[in-house]
Amino acid sequence: MTRMHSLPLLIAAALGLTACSSKTVEPERYTGFLHDYSLLQAQQSPSGEAILSWISPALKRGRYKQVYLAPSQFYPAVAPSARIPQSTLAHVTGYYDLVLRSELGKVVYLAAKPGPDTLTVRPAITRIATSTQGLRFYEWLPITLVAAGVSTATGIRDQDSEIATELSLEDGSTGDVVAAMVRKGTGTPLDNDRQVVTVDNVKAVLDGWARDLGQTYSVVTR
Repeated sequence: MTRMHSLPLLIAAALGLTACSSKTVEPERYTGFLHDYSLLQAQQSPSGEAILSWISPALKRGRYKQVYLAPSQFYPAVAPSARIPQSTLAHVTGYYDLVLRSELGKVVYLAAKPGPDTLTVRPAITRIATSTQGLRFYEWLPITLVAAGVSTATGIRDQDSEIATELSLEDGSTGDVVAAMVRKGTGTPLDNDRQVVTVDNVKAVLDGWARDLGQTYSVVTR
């Protein structure tokens, strides 16, 4: 293939990298973990991140005396792979449980099971994946654009670690949903398309989600 013919293909491949991704989870990525997505609205988390959420007027001050935190899960179930092994999957849910318990425990008593006057928090990890990073502004120069296309084709371009969550907050007695949240985040970059994802790549994202949930609960219910 001549350079004249290959250049348009490289440019087209590079253009594919630059599609602007939404700051919130796209509707086509909703998993069905939540009962009703139609109530979700774009909001800003306490940390300033874009999220989709809904809070019922029923989640009012003084209604719940404690919170039961259900174990987090992958929904839908995720099959381990060479890039994201079972050890990573287990560590991600384990760490998510740990930081949620830590942050919620700062603002409310944590119950051992659902029941009267108890709010049940059900968290799910709905996506964990990798994607090739988009082009930086200086890579749009003609020579560097070709280089960027080559690095993408050969798998040496940096990769993003992506993760998303859905949370359902339910009345511990009736099971009625009183709040819901959907959000996503990007962890620390990977060097190439062969590097294994570990929980360390997404710890900062999980930390932020947990802090935001604790702060939101504190504001809404007190």
